[in-house]
Amino acid sequence: MKKYLRKVGGVVVSAPLLLAGTAAHASGGGVDVSSVTSAIGGASAPIAAIGAAVLVVLVGIKVYKWIARAM
Repeated sequence: MKKYLRKVGGVVVSAPLLLAGTAAHASGGGVDVSSVTSAIGGASAPIAAIGAAVLVVLVGIKVYKWIARAM
């Protein structure tokens, strides 16, 4: 019983602290993420080119194995 009361007491004490912490974060100003989003947008073309090259290599390997198996 003491163990249970100790556990419940910890929850009762920590619950208001949790609520106070989230309220403090909600009052902050906005973070400027425009530079990050523009960097991600600018990197999308090279990433797509690399992905296409990898796909072409994988398909080429599969086709080569398919042709080699047929011979």
